Amino acid sequence: MRKPILNVENLYYVYGNGKAALDGVSVDIYEGEKIAVIGSNGSGKSTFFLNINGVFTPQQGKIIYRGNVVNKKNLKDLRKNIGIVFQDADNQIIASTVRAEVGFGPMNLKLPKEEVIKRVEESLSYMNISDFKDRPPHYLSGGEKKRVTIAGIIAMKSEIIIYDEPTASLDPLNTMMLEEVLAKLSSEGKTMLISTHDVDFAYRWAQRVLVFCQGKIIADGTPLEIFLNTEVLKQANLKQPIMLEVYESLVEKHMLADIKAYPKSTQEFKEMLKK
Repeated sequence: MRKPILNVENLYYVYGNGKAALDGVSVDIYEGEKIAVIGSNGSGKSTFFLNINGVFTPQQGKIIYRGNVVNKKNLKDLRKNIGIVFQDADNQIIASTVRAEVGFGPMNLKLPKEEVIKRVEESLSYMNISDFKDRPPHYLSGGEKKRVTIAGIIAMKSEIIIYDEPTASLDPLNTMMLEEVLAKLSSEGKTMLISTHDVDFAYRWAQRVLVFCQGKIIADGTPLEIFLNTEVLKQANLKQPIMLEVYESLVEKHMLADIKAYPKSTQEFKEMLKK
């Protein structure tokens, strides 16, 4: 039986104002999974991320990474293996050059200098940003900054990569480039969790969807299971992906046979119409 890489058990987190941001969250995450985390603003997604990568300490509950309960002694191990790419790259970037920014994490791991240089070069090349390694990151475009922050996580060789709203503020070209990077990382067996308001992206990309509402996970299933569940969508204040909406409208109007071949992309939709 497959064991989870990360177990989250009964997690509670309350902010200073007394508001419970996480209210008994439990979930198991397996190696290589592509998980979309969805829900309206304030539903607990970001707080959940900051707890599972050790930035916040939960008031109650357990986080178990690779069979070990996370505590003060092994917290560093959790942070090393669970990287987070924040929504606003400016909140993450601290160094004066792209090279130094990407090397910041590996340096903190106290790795030999040669290993740090090797990881930095590999990560810059991976994200196709070697050309501006000596430039100040703050003068880059939004899409370029995002690539720098992802390169920094890749250089850490994190097993689990968390993205908080990665497509926010990206233009269509950079969004496409990001999806290509995600596909590449997935093919290498990385475990990825992405919070997003873009239901079309979540439906297209994820293997599994977690729905947050008022600090709880109210649904956990395949994208199809989640987005066909009108009760869950209503409770979490979410809409159906366009592809599903179009498919169901055509079936309803008897313009398409209901063969349950739900398309996830325009390409799949065109193929289905050909048949």
